[in-house]
Amino acid sequence: MKELIPIVWSAAASFKIESRAVLAFISAETGGKGFDDETGKIIIQFEPSWYRKQAPYAPSGAWSLNKVEVQRKEWIAFNDAFSKNKTAAMEATSIGIGQILGVHWKRLGYESVNAMWDDAKKGIDRQIWQICKFIDTDKELKSAIVAHNWHIVATLYNGAKYKEMGIIWKREPYDITLANAYLKFK
Repeated sequence: MKELIPIVWSAAASFKIESRAVLAFISAETGGKGFDDETGKIIIQFEPSWYRKQAPYAPSGAWSLNKVEVQRKEWIAFNDAFSKNKTAAMEATSIGIGQILGVHWKRLGYESVNAMWDDAKKGIDRQIWQICKFIDTDKELKSAIVAHNWHIVATLYNGAKYKEMGIIWKREPYDITLANAYLKFK
């Protein structure tokens, strides 16, 4: 994560966001990785429930069985969905170091979800810009980050059931992960 500090500092400053809070966010989401060490591909989390919303009549397949898994399996599910509906698959996938769902491409100012993905694939600096822009375009999220209200951040970013999901996945609750990550960067 040390190599990310100057990139985060620059991007966060341009959006008037505390860099340590952005580092905590990135640490909680991907441990500071935007690309898979094994394949070099962008880190993704394919979201079947979002895909179903974007492509309600898509036939089932590997995409419909996906759970939070290793990157190899995420890409199998994504590629299956992509073969059925390219745009819906990209919009239903969280990408990069900040794990921003593709459906937010307009919010980030892109002309298409493809443009969002292409920009994220250019490098970590673009992925960090995307997460800072994402935070900046949501007043409630930005206010919660400024106040270090990690419960509100977790609720807004991962949904109201983030604590229950932590139990199901046998993980620390997201608000605690964010708080601990923030303290690590103080």
